[in-house]
Amino acid sequence: MESILIKNGTLITMDKHDSIIEGDLLIRGGRIAAVSDQEVKADVVIDASGCAVLPGFVQTHIHLCQTLFRGAADDLPLLDWLKKRVWPMEAAHTARSIRASANLGVAELIKGGTTCALAMETVNHTEEVFKVINETGFRAIIGKCMMDKGADVPQELYEETEASIAESLRLLQAWDGKAEGRIRYCFAPRFALSCTKELLERVGKLALERSVMIHTHASENRKECAIVESETGLRNVTYLDSVGISGQHVVLAHCVHLDEAEFQTLAHTKTNVAHCPSSNLKLGSGIAEISKMLDRGISVSLGADGAACNNRLDMFTEMRSMALLQKALHGPEVLPANQALRIATIGGARALGLEDEIGSLEAGKRADVIVVDLNSLQSTPHVKDLVSALVYSGQTSDVQSVVIDGQILMKDRKLLTIDEGSVIAEAAKEGAELFSRAGIQA
Repeated sequence: MESILIKNGTLITMDKHDSIIEGDLLIRGGRIAAVSDQEVKADVVIDASGCAVLPGFVQTHIHLCQTLFRGAADDLPLLDWLKKRVWPMEAAHTARSIRASANLGVAELIKGGTTCALAMETVNHTEEVFKVINETGFRAIIGKCMMDKGADVPQELYEETEASIAESLRLLQAWDGKAEGRIRYCFAPRFALSCTKELLERVGKLALERSVMIHTHASENRKECAIVESETGLRNVTYLDSVGISGQHVVLAHCVHLDEAEFQTLAHTKTNVAHCPSSNLKLGSGIAEISKMLDRGISVSLGADGAACNNRLDMFTEMRSMALLQKALHGPEVLPANQALRIATIGGARALGLEDEIGSLEAGKRADVIVVDLNSLQSTPHVKDLVSALVYSGQTSDVQSVVIDGQILMKDRKLLTIDEGSVIAEAAKEGAELFSRAGIQA
């Protein structure tokens, strides 16, 4: 593996001291070898003059299988969005369309500076997503969606409990830890309304036995919460905790509508919350009380969700939206730029149990690094606060180079492991065919 020197940049390390260093970053053997202002040499040199060099963004809630659904499920509340559009489209997926969707999503993530994602896919063809992750060099934790309940679920997505568990375990065996740990598996029960109590309890036990993460949705929509409570007699987060879906190895996406007891449960169990501000706004779900969570010591990280409900996979937008929404709720002093950037980097790494490997620029960590131009019109001037420029002014088009696991995946805005033109063409073709199969007009 070639050594890489990222030279003459401003290193925003996200270490425990929030160190900012004018200097160079040396990558060797897939890891960060040195963070310093000392002159060193390497096989490949990336000139980062006028740029910020920082750890790649870590998104903790993504659906790569939904990238082809972009613009096809707009202006609907969550449950109608699922039943009328997303589930029929997921049911219409083939191995080819899943592959096209994943390639499109990964390309967009890389070009926007995301270097790691926690992804929930659909019920079928999840193997194709693993193949795309392996081929492109992206870092991801992926789970096959599990759905063994629901009268409105299309036949193609409905599973028997044992079959769902068996396929999840097969994928775990086949893919967890592959590519020297760059690829990992997680259990991904969709949400309480799509899963029997038996399935959730089994997943809770298996996750602990196999040391595997759990990734699910919770308390995204008021109607969803009301149905869960009517069926179980418990609030959503309380119910999930009762069946073993809580703890440091669990990521709950959304958590928009919580009562005080649920906040206490999240804090006590150290369960992670994946905040998806743009998705919550677009679906009209509400605004999660992130400031309150942070005050209680609850782990919060960020995700764009899927292109079916966002409609982009842009971490700059999510950082900015998170901060501005909390300021609107609680005042301009809350959630400053540095805290937002930490949530998007080391906070995401911590939620995934990867804080010792990624999330900051420190010697010994895996080299997941992005180079961001600071000389764009919307980021100038930035003499006072570089972090502010990134969080409040940054755009995906500012990302110049991306390194994941010591491999350059994008340099000077050109993707190196993905043929961008072919990906776009294939996505357009497969998307049109998928809409036709699902009975949705393109």
